[in-house]
Amino acid sequence: MSVALPPLVEPGPPLSREETHRYARHLLVPAVGEAGQRRLRNAHVAVLGAGGLGSPALLYLAAAGIGAVTIIDDDMVDVTNLQRQVIHPDASVGRPKVDTAREAVAALNPGVAITTHRTRLTLDNAAELFAGADLVLDGTDNFDTRYAVNDACARLGLPYVWASVYRTQAQVSVFWNAPPSPWAGTDLRDLFPRPPAPGTVPSCGDAGVLGALTGQVGSMMAAEAVKLICGVGSPLLGRIAFVDLLDASVTAIPLRPRDRSADTAAPEPTKEQPVFTLITPTDLAAELDGESPPTVLDVREPAEVAIAAIDGSVRIPLGEVLSGAPDLPRDADLVVHCKVQPRAEAAAASLEAAGFTRVRVLAGGILSWIDDVEPEKARY
Repeated sequence: MSVALPPLVEPGPPLSREETHRYARHLLVPAVGEAGQRRLRNAHVAVLGAGGLGSPALLYLAAAGIGAVTIIDDDMVDVTNLQRQVIHPDASVGRPKVDTAREAVAALNPGVAITTHRTRLTLDNAAELFAGADLVLDGTDNFDTRYAVNDACARLGLPYVWASVYRTQAQVSVFWNAPPSPWAGTDLRDLFPRPPAPGTVPSCGDAGVLGALTGQVGSMMAAEAVKLICGVGSPLLGRIAFVDLLDASVTAIPLRPRDRSADTAAPEPTKEQPVFTLITPTDLAAELDGESPPTVLDVREPAEVAIAAIDGSVRIPLGEVLSGAPDLPRDADLVVHCKVQPRAEAAAASLEAAGFTRVRVLAGGILSWIDDVEPEKARY
């Protein structure tokens, strides 16, 4: 549908002289104008994640004159975040992301009312965290939270802007389970009905991402928020914008709603996760120095292995392990590892299903190995 939705927010009071001066470039844009700027100032946006996507989105929302933002993130700033999470300065490493994000937003626009929650969103706390919000932006990077955001917004009737990035590609959309007629509602479960099995899809920390891409996509998310608040343009409801940075292309892909008559209010059944035998880095180091060392199977990607690896390990990326058993004896003493642990557990499950009988997982992955055994190697 190529028409705008009704404005999400009513206009607030008339702009002051100072506000008219500050937002003059918006006032000159017919799609925004004075009424649109008053809507922006009257809007409350909740932003999930103050990371790669949340950073540019928060900055552009603040600059646009959004009246109130709620920032939700339970993470701390790590030095590896600085390559793309532009809201956090170098001095913020080790601090809560919500704190440095709040400071950046306040410094950019003191007129924005800021609420922060240093916590992880769940279905149980979503109503409290989203209280008063007109719109949600989901910049999270894990599937549990993404589906919790989706289901919470569906339950609360809130529209939300969603995006996902992978290396040099991204997807952006607007999800709204029950938009005004005649629009058809779509949400994340229309695109991906169920979350993938743990460890089978690499995270940003595992696969990497080009920093400038998160800036581009986070800005697109902020623009979609402005369009929804002001009721202008054609929002990405019912469409997925597929961004390919290397091709310099953005392709709109239609998204059709599923048959919701099959939906139930009951939570999805959770499968019992297999329990694997873990080995600590120091114990593995001792075994590797022993008479019968185990075979260390590294299931990370080649670019990760190039940064740091355990000497003598066998390197087979997870995708190859899942697509076919490696050419190793079924009774081999295997210790599987990845960066942290989830991909190693996915590989271990696949190996055990293929008949391997002696499979262990390195607790904490290569990062714990570096911390405890080889601190001279680089972390990532």
